[in-house]
Amino acid sequence: MSWLLARTLAAVLMLLVGGALGFLAGQFTASPVSMALAGASAAVALFVTLDGMRGERLMLWLRGGQDHPAPRDAGLWGELGYRIEKAMRQRERDRQSEETRLHQFLAAIEASPNGVLLLDAQERIDWCNRVAAEHFDLDPQRDRLQRVTNLVRAPAFVSFLQGGQFDRPVRFSAPGGRCTLEVTVRPYADDMKLVLSQDITEAERSDAMRRDFVANVSHEIRTPLTVLSGFVETMARLPLSEGERARVLVLMEQQTQRMQALVADLLTLAQLEGSPRPTHDRWVSVEALMRRALADGQALSAGRHTLQMHGGTGEDAAELAGSDSELFSALGNLVSNAVRYTPEGGRIDVHWRWREDGSGELCVVDSGPGIAREHIPRLTERFYRVDGSRSRDTGGTGLGLSIVKHVAQRHGGEIDIQSELGQGSSFRLLLPALRVRRVAAAPVAWVPPVTA
Repeated sequence: MSWLLARTLAAVLMLLVGGALGFLAGQFTASPVSMALAGASAAVALFVTLDGMRGERLMLWLRGGQDHPAPRDAGLWGELGYRIEKAMRQRERDRQSEETRLHQFLAAIEASPNGVLLLDAQERIDWCNRVAAEHFDLDPQRDRLQRVTNLVRAPAFVSFLQGGQFDRPVRFSAPGGRCTLEVTVRPYADDMKLVLSQDITEAERSDAMRRDFVANVSHEIRTPLTVLSGFVETMARLPLSEGERARVLVLMEQQTQRMQALVADLLTLAQLEGSPRPTHDRWVSVEALMRRALADGQALSAGRHTLQMHGGTGEDAAELAGSDSELFSALGNLVSNAVRYTPEGGRIDVHWRWREDGSGELCVVDSGPGIAREHIPRLTERFYRVDGSRSRDTGGTGLGLSIVKHVAQRHGGEIDIQSELGQGSSFRLLLPALRVRRVAAAPVAWVPPVTA
């Protein structure tokens, strides 16, 4: 109440001063009392006028944009302007702080790998991040305040949203079939909804591949086991001649070898997927690698094919940084596949080539029947076969090219397959420059000339 007391004292003081001045002036006239009253009235009028002017300045400042400080008058209006200005500046700082926190929060949601969609009580889009816009094919600005069911018309999503049962997520294809979405809805505030979307295309693909892998492994193992079981039962129950017995034993050995090859390839894949990447401090000779793979290919071919090696020696000599066993497994699989699928009398060439960027490639080219274009993208899938019956006849497990792909990726490279029906195939193992180096030629020792 100090401002009220000060204001009252100021008014009383001006009244007394005005009355006193009027009384003194009245000494020269016949009515000093009237002059005192007139002086007091003038003082009160002046006080009210000045007070009104101060109040008017404050009102003009309040009606304006408050882009300059409030009037710094004395008394009540000055104090009132200062307090109002201080409260307004504090409110502005609080508003800016809240806006900053809101922007930071929205930026964090924007950086989320999942889609976030905010719906109001009428299921209109209030806000969405970039990922949600991509998932639902929306425009964050243009589609704001539009009903989401008018824009996302997938029947599963519409019925899920309208059903109101949000205990479990719903899965459906994104607009245009670009991917598969898993959508979760969580109500909040006053009938508003938070819609979270996640692209599960890769997860579903991995699950499908895992199921197919288990089914394929079960099938591949069950087949030779069934054959072995039948042969064992035949040998146990039927009297066989020595020739028949020998033939049955040969067939049993073939099935056993097939199972052993399958288990070996499965163990190789498991080791490749579960072990760290090969280091860069162990170097493998390309020439030795090619000769070993070629020797194994010649043994498998038994003279039915022509196998030749090109490059990797002399000026083209090179070394690869990585795992000797993995690189040999990859190249050996490519050569053995070429031998198995190339008809008798065909040709198989193993090349080493330097590339312009300093990287290198190991290439196996065959003159086999070739592969149709639609099969090439799936050749490195586990157990994928262009012709299943023919693949089993050649002794393949269906895992060779999958092993090659894993080895290439573990060494920072990739596998490239080129083939046309009737014109053979080319399988290239591309290796980055970081894992390739040239081998300096051994210096020739100087021999002094022989003098007579």
